[in-house]
Amino acid sequence: MTTMKRKIAFFDIDGTLTSELDGSILPSTKNAIKKARDNGHIMFINTGRCMQNVEERFLEIGFDGIISGCGTNIYCNENGDCKELLYVSQTHAITSEILKHARKFKLDLLFESKNYVCFDTKTPLLTEGGIRQYNAFLSRNYDMSQNPEEEHFTCDKFVIWFTDIEDLPAFRQVSDQYFECIDRGGNFREFVPIGYSKATGIQFVLNHYQIAHENSYSFGDSNNDLPMLNYTNYSIAMGNTVPATLFDQVTYVSAKSSENGILQALEHYEFI
Repeated sequence: MTTMKRKIAFFDIDGTLTSELDGSILPSTKNAIKKARDNGHIMFINTGRCMQNVEERFLEIGFDGIISGCGTNIYCNENGDCKELLYVSQTHAITSEILKHARKFKLDLLFESKNYVCFDTKTPLLTEGGIRQYNAFLSRNYDMSQNPEEEHFTCDKFVIWFTDIEDLPAFRQVSDQYFECIDRGGNFREFVPIGYSKATGIQFVLNHYQIAHENSYSFGDSNNDLPMLNYTNYSIAMGNTVPATLFDQVTYVSAKSSENGILQALEHYEFI
């Protein structure tokens, strides 16, 4: 690469790298990312998913690294080796407190870590969203045998589904001591350790590669992408972004993910 500045791009997974219609990865997306890397640019996944939930099909696209768990776990590929640069997990005491109060308010609770996903199987799932996610993990043959009551059990982050929004403020009196809450819409909330986000992950990676902030780009489609969209110098919202109010907070609105949106944006910003 002789004429282009080296740039770095960070991609959300769901609804960004994948089609909002069926969750597939378009060939144009795979090819565009490969071409950008061939041109010397750095391509990173930046996802709220923890590593255990990052499917092999995403890794097979070929990225320079992954920020997972909303900035709590970072890997980079250097000289053919995958190196873990950062990992932050919660104590069992904190995890137990969350479990206790989730049961008290009858919340569907999913703990996530880099090694496993774990529902509280001692209480029945009550919400459509929780049941759907549980079945999705079953279909992927995920090991969900962990017992959150065991003394070794910890989590990196967690999500909940609730049946009564009036229970949420009381639950958050506990969770807000340790976690920031991200409103994912409807009855779905995501909880990330205080001080960590997709944006802090980007800051860490920029420092690691010694790349100027002015050459940073992020791609997303929802509220939990807002920290990274606000942080990078250039921000791209996919055409399928929800809520649409995010369109006013980014530097470029691309086509929908299902309509070659990644390709369009990488061409627009001259990655390829």
